[in-house]
Amino acid sequence: MADYLADVKKYDAGASADAVEKIVKHLGIALRNRDSSLVSCTDPKELGRVRDNWVAKKLGISDAAKADASIEKTCKAMAADNTKSRVTF
Repeated sequence: MADYLADVKKYDAGASADAVEKIVKHLGIALRNRDSSLVSCTDPKELGRVRDNWVAKKLGISDAAKADASIEKTCKAMAADNTKSRVTF
C-alpha cells in the first residue's frame, strides 16, 4: 500500500491514503498481474477501457470527449513514467 501511495504522491502531493486504499481495493485482482496492473497510453483499446470502466462508471464523467481529454492529460503528465500504475493513473 505504501508503494502505491508514494507513486500517487509523485503526481498529487495531497493524495489521501484512504482514497488510494479504496482504489487499490476496487482494482483488486487486476493488480496481481503485472500486465493488468499497468496502463498503456499507446493502446487505444486500453484507453477505451479506462474511459468506459473507470472515468465514466466510477468518476461519473459521461461526456466521452471530456473523458478522453482527461485521459490524454493524465498520459502527458505521466509521460516520463514507462510503467504507469493503474492505481496512480
